[in-house]
Amino acid sequence: MPKLPEDFIRKYTKLLGKQKADQLFNAISENSKNAYRINSLKEKQTLSYAQSEKIPLIPDAYYGKISGKDPEWVSGTVYSQEPAAMFPAFFLDAQPGEKILDLCAAPGGKSTAIGAQLKGQGFLLANEISLSRAKILRENLERWGVTNALITSEKPEKLSKYFSQYFDKILVDAPCSGEGMFRKDPQAIEYWSQDYVIFCRQRQKEILSAAVQMLKPGGELIYSTCTFAPEENEQIVSWLTKTFGFTIMPLKINEQYIDHGHPEWSDNNNDLVKTARFWPTANIGEGQYVAKLRLDEKIKDQTTSTSKKSKHRKKPRNALTKSDIHLIANVLDNFKLLPEIENWQANCQVNNNHVFIPAINTNSDTHLKILANGVELGILKKNRFEPGHQLAMVLAGRKQNRVVDLSSSNNYLKYLHGETIKTDSDINGFILVSFKSFILGFGKISNHIIKNYYPKGLRI
Repeated sequence: MPKLPEDFIRKYTKLLGKQKADQLFNAISENSKNAYRINSLKEKQTLSYAQSEKIPLIPDAYYGKISGKDPEWVSGTVYSQEPAAMFPAFFLDAQPGEKILDLCAAPGGKSTAIGAQLKGQGFLLANEISLSRAKILRENLERWGVTNALITSEKPEKLSKYFSQYFDKILVDAPCSGEGMFRKDPQAIEYWSQDYVIFCRQRQKEILSAAVQMLKPGGELIYSTCTFAPEENEQIVSWLTKTFGFTIMPLKINEQYIDHGHPEWSDNNNDLVKTARFWPTANIGEGQYVAKLRLDEKIKDQTTSTSKKSKHRKKPRNALTKSDIHLIANVLDNFKLLPEIENWQANCQVNNNHVFIPAINTNSDTHLKILANGVELGILKKNRFEPGHQLAMVLAGRKQNRVVDLSSSNNYLKYLHGETIKTDSDINGFILVSFKSFILGFGKISNHIIKNYYPKGLRI
């Protein structure tokens, strides 16, 4: 059993009673559980993973360990995610056409789930303040084949200046003291102290104060943490109701797996029982807390300044030339396009020769750190167009004909290394490369040799 801090032991013995506290401490010494979700945005494929043990409530989610070297992962067909961490996005329940903000989004588990829920319709802003983690977020969303996401790396308060009262739903999976991850991440034990819990609570209030400014009146907020601490859970939710006029909404809870919130650990607001607690003793996964709240429609003035709205209504500033369209069409016309990108000629923009269909229109006055906006189709070079990796991941959402499947594990590894590969195919030009029917990226065939277009940053 990992050595738990004495203050932690005393705290939860007092809150839970000795019997339940001992059960919690024992559960922390057990092995953590692995799980994965299947991507509904991709063409359905036969997986090599067992699908015998389903995660309660979550669609297309199963217990099991996957490898980042497997074609299922490389193709974005599956996503490895801690089981309890799947529930905040499930409770968010994004509907196609809605505007959604995932404010603390890296590494992308919740954003990929939201992207699947939106089905290419509406808008997802996925933000991560840490630039290095935001780059991982971008990789995961691109691999997943999400077409309608803006990915940023900004402080929440800066985003709020551009997206005042803009979103239908916001997910704040807040940075926290990490008590729920003790058995998965022993380093979290080393960092823990009651002072750190209080520090995290203050940071959560700052993040949420900015998030509220971006939520439409009547909009919904999902607040989640991976900690047990009432100071960061029930007490934060009570603060939200008192400070901003939120109403706590009921969650779909199966008490066989999911505990309810504890009013007695906060201000005795009985509505806190509508929130959800995940304990490792319930054997779903790690520790998690989730609350769903609705903002009163009458609390805030619904008007937004025209200057802020105009930032999202400007016409594209960099349109394609006829020559550009011809070069791009010569490549795209060989593939079956998804509805979200079928009308690419009318919607494309060009930035430094990169051709993309934006999820939202921005202009030079939008001083945000943007890592990606919508779908990058590829890059214009001298007298040619090279399709981009994100486009390949999007095209995997439909059955494609122009595909060359690699014949062996050796060729699969060669492709991931960035090497050229011999092929018997008589096709010439750009093709999609697959292994075991999982689309991995682009290649270009000339004289029975596949030139490798797998991105250098992803190669192993």
